Amino acid sequence: MGHLTGKTAIITGAGRAVLKDGSCGSIGYGIATAYAKEDANLVITGRNVKKLEDAKEELERLYGIKVLTVQADVSAGSDNEAVVKNVIDRTIETFGRIDVLINNAQASASGVPLADHTTDQFELALFSGLYATFYYMKACYPYLKETKGSVINFASGAGLFGNFGQCSYAAAKEGIRGLTRVAATEWGKDGINVNIVCPLAWTAQLEQFEEAYPDAFKANVHMPPMGHYGNSEMEIGRVCVQLASPDFKYMTGETLTLEGGMGLRP
Repeated sequence: MGHLTGKTAIITGAGRAVLKDGSCGSIGYGIATAYAKEDANLVITGRNVKKLEDAKEELERLYGIKVLTVQADVSAGSDNEAVVKNVIDRTIETFGRIDVLINNAQASASGVPLADHTTDQFELALFSGLYATFYYMKACYPYLKETKGSVINFASGAGLFGNFGQCSYAAAKEGIRGLTRVAATEWGKDGINVNIVCPLAWTAQLEQFEEAYPDAFKANVHMPPMGHYGNSEMEIGRVCVQLASPDFKYMTGETLTLEGGMGLRP
């Protein structure tokens, strides 16, 4: 039995992505892998159906767990509350409970300077990240209250340090940080654990960012002092396992930062 046997986790943005060398290329899929190894039931969402189905096939085959895939895209002009409600309804129909919500999904037009940013680009980041986190937290709240569950949100150094070319991404991530702190304050009395992770992992998106915007990449992405980027599964995924484990107790109202996959800092 794993640490999360019998628990159900929703992970947004968890489609399978790979790096050029064939290794895990997305934080969401790395988290899903870490949770699968702990015997959790998984609900994974994303925009790309093939990536979700690829993730489901591999996770079920390798780890013998059950994975529910739900295509979901929180975006401007959509009935986003209905989109999220469908994910929650299908989760309850399939597993009957929600123990962990991990808001990882985020799209953005990174590399585009603020003066050149369009409204559509700004809304892409806000809806896929900040609004999605808001809608999922609201919809999951009654179920997390029942299970004394956990919320794990994702922010970024882009907001903490004001990265060049990432105005919409930074704005979305800073909004998520504020939302997380408020939820930790309000939901602590309900036994819901709320934390945030600010990672720096080498992902397929980061590979693409380096190719498309080399100047912005050089200005923003710096090798951590330990000499390697965070590993999506073994460092970031394992942190998310710890934050949702039944024996993990963390002070409500604090945030948790994973800097480059190198450790925890309250």
